[in-house]
Amino acid sequence: MLESMSQKYQITKYANGRFRHVEDVIVNEFPLTVFVNNVEFATMVVTPTHFEEMVIGFLASEGVIRTYSDILSLNIDEDRGYAYVELKVNSTTNQQYYSKRFIGSCCGKSRQFYFHNDARTARTSMSKTKISASQSIYLMNEMQNSSEVFQETGGVHNAALCTPDEVIAVRTDIGRHNALDKLFGYSILNNVSVRDKIIVFSGRISSEVLLKAAKIGVGIVLSKSAPTDLAIKLAQDLNITAVGFIRGESFNVYSCPERIID
Repeated sequence: MLESMSQKYQITKYANGRFRHVEDVIVNEFPLTVFVNNVEFATMVVTPTHFEEMVIGFLASEGVIRTYSDILSLNIDEDRGYAYVELKVNSTTNQQYYSKRFIGSCCGKSRQFYFHNDARTARTSMSKTKISASQSIYLMNEMQNSSEVFQETGGVHNAALCTPDEVIAVRTDIGRHNALDKLFGYSILNNVSVRDKIIVFSGRISSEVLLKAAKIGVGIVLSKSAPTDLAIKLAQDLNITAVGFIRGESFNVYSCPERIID
């Protein structure tokens, strides 16, 4: 797995006042084009692992599918970087609204910033899950320590699907959205109930990341980095607990703090 995600390069390193020739590990970057019912739908640049999860999670996130049963066939040509998806129903309507801006009438709330598919697929969390401060810190450390690619290259994002007590699955990608889509695909393929689960994330909580979490269906997002203001507004809107700057023994809770307990 590590071999497909990275490769070694001879580089010139400058440190302590001198140049040296050293070997470095560089993360791989790979274009993947998705065709839906023989129509080119999107091209993503990804870390070349977990292609099936990536495609399924991406299509679910965009509202093209709801469950794995919506897919008639899925074939991936890893050599050429193509994924061919045949659906049981025509997806023309979904493709028409892909990435088109949607302006809603939500009384000035932050949902006016949604894309059309975001407005259709993002879910308000009904999660009753709570997590302690020590569990939050533990899960962040477990996710980071489990990613050999991050430790080798420093060039990827990590995302984990967790319970309050353990990490269920970790996915890694150069794109933070891709890492979340892989987790979404994992949960769909393995029929994992997500309402009571937690997303642990290595990157910034942008509005797009928060929306991805809402589409997956979790109620808690734990991050090592900062949120944006729109992400906080969306988290408040969607009843999602957003926690950032989990470093050492401290963190900040930005929304719905009742899910974080002593």
